[in-house]
Formats: sequence, structure tokens, C-alpha cells
Amino acid sequence: MRKIQRALISVSDKTGIVEFARQLSEMGVSILSTGGTMRALQEAGVPVTAVEEYTGFPEMMEGRVKTLHPKIHGALLANRDIPEHLEEAEAHGIELIDLVVVNLYPFRETIARPDVTLEEAVENIDIGGPTMLRSAAKNFASVAVVCNPERYDEIIAEMQANDGAVSDETRRQLALEVFAHTGQYDAAIAQYLSKQFATEESEFPGYFAPWYIKQGGDLRYGENSHQQAVLYAQVDAAEPGLAQAEKIHGERELSFNNYLDLTAALTSARDFTEPTAVIIKHLNPCGLASAPTLAQAFQDAWAADPISAFGSVMGFNRVIDAETAEMIGNKGFLNQVIAPRYRAESGDEESLIISAFAEAIVAPGYEPEALELLRRHKNLRIMQMDQFDAPTQPDLDLKKIPGGLVVQTEDAQFVAPDDIQVVTEKQPTPEQLESLLFADRVAKHVKSNAIVLVQGTRLVGCGAGQMSRIDSCLIAARKAGNRAQGSVLASDAMFPARDGLDAAAATGAVAIIQPGGSRADEEVIAAANEHGLVMVFTGMRHFWH
Repeated sequence: MRKIQRALISVSDKTGIVEFARQLSEMGVSILSTGGTMRALQEAGVPVTAVEEYTGFPEMMEGRVKTLHPKIHGALLANRDIPEHLEEAEAHGIELIDLVVVNLYPFRETIARPDVTLEEAVENIDIGGPTMLRSAAKNFASVAVVCNPERYDEIIAEMQANDGAVSDETRRQLALEVFAHTGQYDAAIAQYLSKQFATEESEFPGYFAPWYIKQGGDLRYGENSHQQAVLYAQVDAAEPGLAQAEKIHGERELSFNNYLDLTAALTSARDFTEPTAVIIKHLNPCGLASAPTLAQAFQDAWAADPISAFGSVMGFNRVIDAETAEMIGNKGFLNQVIAPRYRAESGDEESLIISAFAEAIVAPGYEPEALELLRRHKNLRIMQMDQFDAPTQPDLDLKKIPGGLVVQTEDAQFVAPDDIQVVTEKQPTPEQLESLLFADRVAKHVKSNAIVLVQGTRLVGCGAGQMSRIDSCLIAARKAGNRAQGSVLASDAMFPARDGLDAAAATGAVAIIQPGGSRADEEVIAAANEHGLVMVFTGMRHFWH
């Protein structure tokens, strides 16, 4: 272990720096510093030497040049185990530096301001800071380097326990943190400037470099038990997501699939303004409903397809109350209320309803009594998302392909009533129009080809992920059973021929919402008129692959 005798401190974020420096000084550490950091230490009575006094070279060019000097970088890069390095340092009056404490100009915070200018952004590109950090981190065998104020207390504690020294392992971890930090910093600069210097208008930068940090240990497994998996959180993500959620209950760790399904539950639930419950199975909603109360919404969603709800993931867009919590995972409630309701409404008297078991739930919060009730289920993973609402600035959507990524803006738009074009002779009633808009929003969260059947503001049948839209109609109708009669139908994309419209009419739906835009639109409209249906076009497709 190497004892720390001299430190260089130069920070933009001065959180905790005075107390940290004071404790270093009390342990006999000599301190070099610059600019505002030095003034803060002097005003607090901490002994400090100016870097320009040590180097014999003044700060220049409004502080752009102050630590870029051989007496700084020689002091950081000298390998203490190589005699020639030490001899050269002594010959040139270089006093070795054992600890570097640096954090960088706030470039990312600066460019996050909507009114920032290019000149302001450029002035917040740190040069000396990353250079010192990287020099010290390269020489981690001899030098400790700290770029994160949250590390101050543990560094002091370790030094106090080890006669002013820090361990080899601590120096290694600090160096790793530095290289990740400077890599992230440079990536943000490259991405920002690539948009500023773009030769053609585009939503996307020429260099795309999001940064991710591993969260905890490995997940239980990947999509299958023989695959390994891990969770990474994106640094400075524009959109709050499951990587930021808190797990507040559940004995088992989450799996790769759990995170995907929880994300589907989150993004579905927060797209609705009324109290809404969504039940997700394999990324698709098998139940989704909005109602005046969350408890009613959950009952309506669960009764849509309690067969598929076994082993599902659930999302709620309101704080969960005790009435709702009492129903979740309740086998008695399933057998006494939900199953009889489903059979009476759908006409399905044969399908086996296995269990009330749910894998995980996500919500913006939980009332204390509700949480107590939910914790009775030891294997139910309970996730809390404090920032539940959809972001005002959606993030980019990334899909990994071999050798690269395809990147798109998120599908964050909705059809408004003014966007609707009635294309049939029959006009929708106000109630039908409300249901059609609800159905279109549900279809946005169903894998293509998507067909959904809705009664009021409740999903009753879902056909998802089929190669043919006709097959999706058949599945949705079978799921809905008797409830398909008089329902409204949403298709995530156009009908390319009248056979799809005929299949939609055969479900029993009385009104259809679809994007339109097919070469066969006139043929499809004529078919809708023949069937006596209402049909509206939105002009907005919601494919989801």
C-alpha cells in the first residue's frame, strides 16, 4: 500500500471538497490546487499551494492552460518502481503527486439547457481535467485518482485505517471509474458536436454514443434458462424507465423477460389518463382497461382473459390502493368473481383457468395497507416507478442487429379526435368514437399484425404477432367470444385488401379504426359499407415488431 503525501485538487463540482481537503491536510498531505478550488480552500483555512507556484508557469488564456505542464504530468506518470523515472523527476524538480481529485466542467449539464449556444458548449469542454485524470489513472499502481465526490468519505476512512495509504484494489477501482467517466464525457462531446457540425438536417447525430452502467449482479437468466443476462442503466437517459425502478419486494431476482414485460406494462399503462390497469403476457396486453377507479379497471382487465393472465406482469398508472391490492394474486377472488364473470360474458365454459399467480407488478406507488397485502405473495416482484409519467422528451428507440444498431424516434404520438376521418356512410356515435380512440391506443402496444376488440374502455379480445391480419382477427374474436358482438375494432395498420375487412366484420365488431393509406382503400371502404360498419381512418400507423 502506498501512502499519500501530496494531492492535486481541482474540481468544478465543489460538493464536500473543503472538508475532504481539510481531512487530507490534517493527515499531513500537501495540497496543490488551482483557480476557484484554491480560493475555496484558502477561504476555509486549508493550507494549499497554487499550481502555478509549483510549476513556475502562470495560468494562461483565461484558465485554458494551467495544469498542462511536465511538472504536473511527470509527477503523475512517474512509475515509482522504475529508478530511472525517479531520477529524472528529481533532476527536473518534479515532486511526485500521489492523489488527484478532479471533476470536469459541466459539459452535459450545459448542453441540456435549451438556450445553450455552441460557444458556451465549447467553453465547457474540459481539457486539463481529463488529461490529469487519465494520467493519474494510467499510473494507478502508484497514484489514487478520484472523480466522484461520493468517494471522499471512503477514501478518508481507508487512509485513516492504513496510516495515510489506500490499497492497490481501491486504486484499480478508482482508475476504472475515471476511464469510464472520461469515456462518457468524450462520447457526449462527440455526439453533441456531430449534430452541430452536421452537413444535412437529421434527427440523429453522426456519432451515436449512449453510455451504460451495469446495475447490480447478473439477472436470474436471459430469455431462456441457458442464457445469461444483466441489466445496464443508461447514463442521462431522457426517458425514465425500468432501469431506474426500485424493487421493494420479492424473494427472487428479476429475469431478462421480466424486465421486458415490465417495460411493456409501464409504457402501456402510462399512455392512458384515466385509472388504468394492464396485464402483460409475452409483451402483449391480454387485459387492459380504464375505469373510474383503479380497482374497477383491474377487475375489467383481469376478466378480459384470465386464462392468459397466469404468470403475467401487471402495470398500473395510479398508486395502488388496498382494494386493488386485495385482488392481485388472490385465487379466491379469481374463482369466485373473475372466472364466473369471464365465462358469463365470453361464453367460454371449457378453457382451464389455472391460477391467479402474477410474476411482477409496476406502479407509481403503493398505499401502506396495499403494500402489506401484496407482500403476502413472497414471489411477487413489486416495482415502484416514482417517475411514472411519460417523458416530455422521449428517448431514442434502439434495436440491436448483428454488427450494429438501428435507431428510431419513439412511437410517442397518439391519434386525436380531430385526426379522425370518417370514410363510411355510417357515422360513429360519440360513445363509439371514444371506444375507437381507446382501442387505437391499445393497438399501439400489441405486436404486429395487431387486431384488438374493445367494449367501452376495456380490451376484450387481442390478436397479436400474426403474419396475416386475417389470423389476428380470428384470434381476437376467439378470445373475445360473445363480447365481440357490438365491439369496436382497431387495426395497427391498413387493410391491404377487402379480405381483411371481411374478417374484421366477421368478428362481430360494429366500428373499425385503422390508419388507411392502402391502394385498396376504396375497395375496403366499399366492403365496410356493405357490412353496415362504421370505419374511420387515422393516418397514423402503429407497427410494433
